[in-house]
Amino acid sequence: MGGLIVLLALLLPTLLWAKVANVYVILIFIVTAWMGAVGFLDDYLKVIKKYPKGLIGKYKIAGQVAVGLILGGTIYFFPEFFSEQFESVKTLTTAPFAKNLNFNFGVLYIPIVIFIITATSNAVNLTDGLDGLSIGTVGIAGLAIAIISYFTGNVKFADYLNIIYLNGSSELTIFCAALIGASLGFLWFNAYPAQIFLGDTGSLALGGAIGAVCILIKKEIILPIIGGIFFAETVSVIIQVVYYKYTKRKYGEGKRIFLIAPLHHHFEKKGLSEPKIVLRFYIVAVMLAIIAMATFKVR
Repeated sequence: MGGLIVLLALLLPTLLWAKVANVYVILIFIVTAWMGAVGFLDDYLKVIKKYPKGLIGKYKIAGQVAVGLILGGTIYFFPEFFSEQFESVKTLTTAPFAKNLNFNFGVLYIPIVIFIITATSNAVNLTDGLDGLSIGTVGIAGLAIAIISYFTGNVKFADYLNIIYLNGSSELTIFCAALIGASLGFLWFNAYPAQIFLGDTGSLALGGAIGAVCILIKKEIILPIIGGIFFAETVSVIIQVVYYKYTKRKYGEGKRIFLIAPLHHHFEKKGLSEPKIVLRFYIVAVMLAIIAMATFKVR
């Protein structure tokens, strides 16, 4: 339940320094607190009540879907809460690398928002398997998203970079700055050997927050780049499970592509030390963050 410390260091500064009446701030606050509550319930059932599996999976998914529905529904049905021009861009997203091209999700927008919130929160949760790995990569992703949020909410930068301008969205930069600070503070004690752990309280909340910010600033498509580490970890689990079930059904014996999934445990099984794996994942995360930001200039 160490994630409670991260949530406190994330939400309290946001309340103190951001414009609390800003709809972007309200929504990111709701998503983060909501996912933190879902994670806290899961941790509480595991640690205090001694339930081996914690919160049953379908209830956890229900919590993720519910907050995704709130976020997606607000954007889709109440664009007037954002700005006068938001109606015309509410279902759009910036397409990386392509100049003057914005992709329109149309009527599929709300299901896509639900999928993104569910996917990112679970992806960060899967990454939380080595000391310092998830919180460090979250901080790196948060730095890239903070810069992009500022550009999106600045009319001159948005025009120069040819991206969707969203009046008021720059307030999310304060949230992202708090995310970076909370990550650094927690990493001090979570670095190998860890003295404190995120748990689902922190990992689900942080994953949901990253997904929600990208949704709010219309940068959903670059999430797999900014969160490339989380994406790779999730894909490694999916590939492992699907291939195992396929080979078991076809040959009567399940086979594995990775020694163990998620991906960080595969490298651990290959003999790499935990600090070396984490440091190399940090390096990849920094490179991906730079690539994600470079996509705007390439446009």
